[in-house]
Amino acid sequence: MLSAKSAEVIEATLPVVGAAIGDITPRFYDRLFAAHPELLRDLFNRGNQANGTQRQALAGSIAAFASALVAHPDQRPDAMLARIAHKHVSVGIADDQYKIVHEHLFAAIVEVLGEAVTPEVAAAWDEVYWLMANALMAVENRLRTEAAAGGDPDDLWRPYTVVARHQETETVTGYLVRPADGRPVPASRPGQYVSVRTELPDGARQIRQYSLSGRADGALRFSVKREPGGEVSGHLHDHLRAGDTVELSAPMGDVLLADGDGPVLLASAGIGNTPMTAMLDHLAATGSTRRIVSVHGDRNQLDHAFRADLARLTAELPNATAHVFYEQPLGEWPAERTGLVDLASVEVPAGTTAYLCGPLPFLRAVREQLLTAGVPAADIHYEVFGPDLWLGA
Repeated sequence: MLSAKSAEVIEATLPVVGAAIGDITPRFYDRLFAAHPELLRDLFNRGNQANGTQRQALAGSIAAFASALVAHPDQRPDAMLARIAHKHVSVGIADDQYKIVHEHLFAAIVEVLGEAVTPEVAAAWDEVYWLMANALMAVENRLRTEAAAGGDPDDLWRPYTVVARHQETETVTGYLVRPADGRPVPASRPGQYVSVRTELPDGARQIRQYSLSGRADGALRFSVKREPGGEVSGHLHDHLRAGDTVELSAPMGDVLLADGDGPVLLASAGIGNTPMTAMLDHLAATGSTRRIVSVHGDRNQLDHAFRADLARLTAELPNATAHVFYEQPLGEWPAERTGLVDLASVEVPAGTTAYLCGPLPFLRAVREQLLTAGVPAADIHYEVFGPDLWLGA
């Protein structure tokens, strides 16, 4: 892994680079998109670029990887790499793009830090970059091969026909799609997502990830929440109808429901219950007798997507309970609990493995509550929609 000489240099310069990363990443992206505008048009999420979250995620991943190498030079942070690799494969990152990123990233580092980037410093950070890049490329190529299942690993995008469209709530629409080429649907596991690539009015082919939301014979099911100002979610809501064709990637994602017979806690907020619904659906389909605790938080009953599914699936499972929190419950329906999700009122069985999905404040709060309840950090898994700003947590 990281050489002893480079480890010393990285440890000494990490505070300086970390402090400047907020200046480095904007310059990097400006240089990258000036040289390769097609990457912003057809690969990177323009919304996340505009609000800065993608830039924060890049900074966090580099700093987290370097810190992990310094702390454990002989170990590779595989959990972090796996999450990034799944995202990269789902949007079509190619091996040759790592050279492009390297060129513009290191130019931005030199531009910001100037003379502080001595040949020794540059060599050490170059070693860190290629350790991370080569590890990611190896994982990504393996994922492509696995997803291809005997096909071409470079052909993971396929056309699908929309079989049905269902309005879950005012802002959430569900889609049932089948392969337009007649081939079987790719294998998937509860908790995974697909990327949807759509052409927008300006000609850009933007990509977004949407979690699979349950079983469907010979088809895939996913749901889209219309986000305020969301150019892709709004376009899909307004234009994607039954009979239309849409491009999907193979299912990806590393937050997967593990096999076993131990207790499971599924905690979500808002549209974060999409992968949790898929997990619950799988448990019901397999006749699971595991102790299952579902916890969900939402604004009110009308905003609660998959509300009926939660009640139905919980009833089908012999050892399952559901606990729903509404911030502003509507009077015509009785609310179980009012306010934000609070696990103090929920029994968390010993030996629980927890899966979380929702906004970052929710993830942080529930993770802290689970740790307080005695759930080991290693048994708490989370999925976050959009760039992961919680790397290393």
